[in-house]
Amino acid sequence: MDKEIFGTGRNGETVYRVVISGGGLTANILTWGAIIQDLRLEGHKAPLVLGFENMDNYLAHSPYFGATPGRSSNRIADGRFKLDNKEIQLECNEKGITHLHGGSDGIAKQNWKIEELTGDRVVLSIVDPAGRAGYPGNCFIRCTYFVAGDGALSVSYEATTDQPTIANLCQHSYFNLDGKDTILDHQLMIAADSYLPTDERQIPTGEIRAVKDTPFDFRTMKPIRCNDEDGHQVPYDHNFCLSSQRLEKRSVIHAHSPNSGVNLWVSTTEPGVQFYSAFKLNVEAEGLEGRRYGAFAGFCLETQIWPDSVHHKNFPSATLRPGQKLHQATDYIFSLA
Repeated sequence: MDKEIFGTGRNGETVYRVVISGGGLTANILTWGAIIQDLRLEGHKAPLVLGFENMDNYLAHSPYFGATPGRSSNRIADGRFKLDNKEIQLECNEKGITHLHGGSDGIAKQNWKIEELTGDRVVLSIVDPAGRAGYPGNCFIRCTYFVAGDGALSVSYEATTDQPTIANLCQHSYFNLDGKDTILDHQLMIAADSYLPTDERQIPTGEIRAVKDTPFDFRTMKPIRCNDEDGHQVPYDHNFCLSSQRLEKRSVIHAHSPNSGVNLWVSTTEPGVQFYSAFKLNVEAEGLEGRRYGAFAGFCLETQIWPDSVHHKNFPSATLRPGQKLHQATDYIFSLA
């Protein structure tokens, strides 16, 4: 077991870094935000994720690098919704009009407790209290990172509540499979026949649109590099509809770098994946190994319930009630060709 002090949180908390390894993978995990700080594959020299070497940069510059956002990840229009005929108003922490990733003080920006630590597994937990960012009920959340062998990092989340609420967790790592400045030459396959178009706030319009004959058709492997009608790179930050409900874990995504030969397969229980190509990224601070992270430096595959589902009855539901247990599981499986 490898555990060390990584730094200090905003309120003086001691933040720990733990290392788990096995099956060719080594993962550095922080108690702050349940963050994957670094991830390495045997035989490949560069880090597989974007991150920072110190705690100060996570506090000042991180766009959710490797974090676990919530209580509800992604966006909720106007931060407002009805639950059991009660009007809920959440903090609008994105431009004052949208609730994003659990708010400005959500679980991605809190220090989690280590419940269990072995050589290949760490279990972290946190209580998201009633009222934080406007959420009803105390939410008890557990995150497990397990290096399952053969290049697989298994991520699972559990949550319970003492009042009706919504809960929708995800892993927010930015992947880069070759260490190049951008991931535009990476190839990607997403097993989704449809995606969710968004408005100017990046909120789903409610339409479920077929990917056929659009730049969003990743049903067969193709480069992320893709220009729109104006000749600009398509700004991917959309939910791809993998299913209409949570299912047994199944393989749904394949990413590949022709430059390094590294492959990433993703298996998940979740009905959606937010594919973000990091077109907005522009980080002032140095990242891992002194790297600079500009636009398209990584890509996110956030497996989750479809965003803004509280406003669309035909979307999978993120409602969690007392007596229920939320369970989300995703495997990130790496290999060298």
